[in-house]
This record gives sequence, structure tokens and C-alpha cells, in this order.
Amino acid sequence: MKKKKKERLFVEGLAVIDAGSEGMAVAKHAEKIVFVPYAAPGDILDVEVYKNKRRFMEGRILRISKASEQRTPPSCRHFGTCGGCRWQHLDYTWQLHYKEKQVKDNLERLAGLVSIPLRPIVGSERQFFYRNKLEFTFSSRKWLTQPTPFDQLNQQDMNGLGFHLPGMFDRILDIDECLLQENPSNDIRLAVRNWALSEKMPFYDTRSHSGLMRNLIIRNTSAGRVMVILVTSETNPKIDQELFPLLTSSFPEIHSLVHVVNPKKNDTINDLDFSVVHGESYLSETMASPVPGKPDLNFRIGPLSFYQTNPKQAESLYRLAYELASFKGNELVYDLYTGTGTIACYIAHSVKEVVGIEYVESAVSDARINATDNQLSNVSFVAGDMASMLDDSFVMQYGKPDVVITDPPRSGMHPKVVEQLIKIAAEKIVYISCNPATQARDLMTLKEHYDIIVVQPVDMFPQTHHVENIVLLHRKLLIAE
Repeated sequence: MKKKKKERLFVEGLAVIDAGSEGMAVAKHAEKIVFVPYAAPGDILDVEVYKNKRRFMEGRILRISKASEQRTPPSCRHFGTCGGCRWQHLDYTWQLHYKEKQVKDNLERLAGLVSIPLRPIVGSERQFFYRNKLEFTFSSRKWLTQPTPFDQLNQQDMNGLGFHLPGMFDRILDIDECLLQENPSNDIRLAVRNWALSEKMPFYDTRSHSGLMRNLIIRNTSAGRVMVILVTSETNPKIDQELFPLLTSSFPEIHSLVHVVNPKKNDTINDLDFSVVHGESYLSETMASPVPGKPDLNFRIGPLSFYQTNPKQAESLYRLAYELASFKGNELVYDLYTGTGTIACYIAHSVKEVVGIEYVESAVSDARINATDNQLSNVSFVAGDMASMLDDSFVMQYGKPDVVITDPPRSGMHPKVVEQLIKIAAEKIVYISCNPATQARDLMTLKEHYDIIVVQPVDMFPQTHHVENIVLLHRKLLIAE
């Protein structure tokens, strides 16, 4: 029996009422929530519904009957096709408004908090060209933005270097220009792409797992130094003899050129060897010390090192966390999920001792180098799984902390870590999060033992819906004490 084709549903005059999660705007129709990408609160839209579930719908804009006053013309030519920067059509003042609202809504709805001590969100000085790292993918199956007859296409026409399209593992959008990273990022990417096309180098096909050119990663520092990491499926003499010399001669900003050979079917490179073709194996980033009179802090950034991708705003984030902690100078501090030790090193001059904990061993190695480079003798780092390692014996060995700083991944803290923090009973917890929803979930448990003193949102990623948030918690005084 032939399956009946579903009729398309069209909604005219749909009023957008809010900005929702994952960059979607929110409307209502027939008692259902309707999620619409690239819409703005205040828009009146004609929409085609492509997903109609029991509790919600998803639709695409067919026509904007009335444009919201919150709109602004997008600056990027790829807006609407590329999966990033989904709020580029919103005026930046309104972006900040909805990010602050996102924090408040999550704390109210998921953590059950009332009378939230919410401070105004701290905006980013730069709304474009703020990232220090971008990763691009080569593909033999690029997305065609213009209708092209199949018989007029050849393989070269299907090769591209850019970003994965949302929900499509095998398709990329060929990028001509990205406004997230300062030049020479764009010029380097175009030079590599154009050379690969002119030399007819095979671009990778994720379906057949064939092709030479796989990934291009570009990192830069605030001082203008650049690291280029090229990932190929195998070695190739033309790359060694032609492409690498072309890059180093054309772009003197390249202080580190790294080649990685990845013959695997997945794109992870953290388990592979890195070959330094030119320059150093790392870049150095500088951050001002929060302590007057102390020298600036220097951090090594290797090919795999984690460093906040908006370095200017990272300094604001760390300074705010530092100020909220109100160190007196005699504290023992645990820095959970320390990564490469940036926060631990940042606060070291203001406390007695810092113990950083991180599960990625390579990050801990970088953290120890950072502490040594900054001549910090009161910082130590431990590698291991947080949920199993942070127990009573750990506290006995390293001492009970006066302050805990935690900056977990988007998934938040493991329930065992939250339980142990309650048991440790540090006087203060400074909780930094890149996901207000999982942070609110953890605060739901912590609020029984800690008072929420300050909530401080920080915008680390302009043009996106993502928001960072700092929460200061003070341990409640129990009657038994």
C-alpha cells in the first residue's frame, strides 16, 4: 500500500513572540509552540511548517509581512545558509537582552529560584572578528547555493572548504568569507582551497572515506600570530614541496605550521602525531594580571590546547569571577575542570594555594607548563576523572578548600561531583557555565546548602544564542554551627 503524502501546512500572519533555544524564534499557532529559525521577536510571518509534532511545530520563513524593529541587516553573505551566527539579524542590544533573559528563565524554571540576584549582562567589545580558532572541513560534496543542471557539474564544482551544514554530516558550505576571525584567516583558507583546486587534489568524501584533503584549523593570538594545522589522509610530496612553502612565504604571520596525517574514518586528531613543518609547536597568548604590579600572564596554546575562543572577553570573564571570589590571600582553592590552567594561574597571586583538576592528561601537561612559565610555585594540577577522583581521600591529601571554582563542559557537573561539593562544604563556590540549563540543574541541588549571592551573565559569543554565566554561592550557616 502506497504511503499517503502529507499535505504541507502553511500559516499566514504568524506573530513571533520570543527568542528561544538553539537560535530559534518562538511563536504560537493552534495551541502549539512554533519554532522558526532566523526570525525575530516582533516579526509577522508567513511560514511553511515542515515538522508538526504533538506539542510543537517547526517552520521556515516564506515571507516577512512585517519586520520587527529588533532586526538589523546581517553582515555576513552566508547568513541563513551557514549554521553559525544565527542571531546576526538581531540588533546586538536585543541579543544581550535575550541572553540575559535566557539565564533568568533557566534559573527560574529549572532551578526553582525566585528573586534572582541578576546583574546586567556584560557585552562583548567586539561583535565580529572575536574568535581565535576556526576549523574548516574539505568536502567533495559541497552544498550548491544556486540551482545547477546535473549534466553541467563536474567533480571540481563539488569540492569545497568550509563549515558543515546543520544536520548534514556529509555536506559543507563553501565559505568565501567568515567574519568571526581576523585576517589573514580568510586569506589563508582561500589560498589553501584555491591551491588544492588548481592542483586537483582530492577533497575528502565522508561517505566513501576517500580523498586527501580533510581539515584546516586556523588559530591566532591577540598579537596577530597565527597557527595553521592542515589535516590530510596521507602524506603527499606536492603539499610538502609546494603548499607549505607557499603559505610560509605568503603569510609571515604564520608562526606555527603543523601537519597531521589522519587515515582514520573519524575526524578526531587528539590521538595522532603532529609534525611541525615551520616555526614553533605552540602560540603564546597574553592576559593582564588582576593584581596591580604583577606581570602579565602568558599561556601556551598548542594544536589541541583549550583556550577561550574569545580571548578579549575571556579576560573580562576571569576578572569578574576573580572579583566575585573576593580573595583575602590565605585561601586554598580547588579549580575544577581547569583545562590548561588559565583560571588557576590567573588567581594564583591572590591566594595561598590552587589545586587544578582536569580529566584530559594533555591539558594538565599544558597547565603545568603554563604555571612554570609564569613562575607560579603555589599551583599544582591533578589529572583524573572528576566524578571518581574528587572524594574524601582527595580532600585529605590536598586539604579542604576555602573556595571552589568550577567551569564544567556544556553537560554540567556529574551528580557525584555536586554531591561531593556539598560534602566538602567550601565557604564559597564560583560556578562558571557555558550552558545556563545544566548550570540551573546543578544549582537545584546546591541551593539547599548554598545561598545564591550573585548571577552575572557574560556574552562570549556575539551573533549566537550562546551565553556564559557566573554564579557566586555562599555556604548557608546551619543552626547546628
